[in-house]
Amino acid sequence: KSMRRDNQSSVSEFLLLGLPIQPEQQGMYYALFLGMYLTTVLGNLLIILLIRLDSRLHTPMYFFLSHLALTDISFSSVTAPKMLMNMLTQTQSISYAGCISQVYFFLFFADLDSFLLTSMAYDRYVAICHPLHYTTIMSQNLCFLLVIGSWVLSFAGALVHTLLLARLSFCGDNTIHHFFCDLSALVKLSSSDTTINELVIFIVGSMVITLPFICVLVSYGHIGATILRRPSIKGICKALSTCGSHLSVVSLYYGAIIGLYFIPSSNSNKDKDVIVSVLYTLVTPMLNPFIYSLRNRDMKGALRNILRKATFSG
Repeated sequence: KSMRRDNQSSVSEFLLLGLPIQPEQQGMYYALFLGMYLTTVLGNLLIILLIRLDSRLHTPMYFFLSHLALTDISFSSVTAPKMLMNMLTQTQSISYAGCISQVYFFLFFADLDSFLLTSMAYDRYVAICHPLHYTTIMSQNLCFLLVIGSWVLSFAGALVHTLLLARLSFCGDNTIHHFFCDLSALVKLSSSDTTINELVIFIVGSMVITLPFICVLVSYGHIGATILRRPSIKGICKALSTCGSHLSVVSLYYGAIIGLYFIPSSNSNKDKDVIVSVLYTLVTPMLNPFIYSLRNRDMKGALRNILRKATFSG
């Protein structure tokens, strides 16, 4: 026990190697990533504000969307500010406690994203496959239950990983080939036996990523079958307008995760993992507001109403 404590205290900080960027390009990429992060925060805050202020958007779909927007802001905020600070100050260090905390919050919001996207897929399934029973099935109680369940399961999943990670000893190499504290990278750095950690990563990963992804696929399978049973141009257009935005976000989110964690890359190709991580930690949360607002008549209408009210009041 005392030996483990000594080992743990011997690594008081980790070094984040950051993104594979040439030193002369740092300024350009810093401006790009700062712009992306600010767009993510402001865009998702705008979605939350519109849903709050427009009573026509007080529906299950937009209830889930407001939680997804909040999760996206938080998810980006776990990694982006530290990455930008390191780029600005040309430092690479992150404290041991800071690293463990970053792992916890990163996993928490990544899992929450997954569960919320699944809840939204179920909402779309009920809306298209059981339209007459939609208001009965998607009751306020069920919506609250799905969101609370998502938060509780995400909290539990992230906590299990973090507690197991805190047990590990780190001595010697403290360099992480990433721009944030990635769980799998830290497990590989440990000098302890990581069998339990790897087993839990596989089991919990299957529960919070694979199972929700299968649920999303099943929901869209039923939606597709329902449309094909009664094919009409109007029906297809309605389904596309209803599901198009969500399907785009799902494809971006799960596509990046599958590319990163389920298609193994060689040790020499670590840069690919870092670049794909940027895709789902910064790019996807930034695109969500655009995908939902540009493809959605209700959101555009709500924005016009708010702007009109602001103009008249001014």
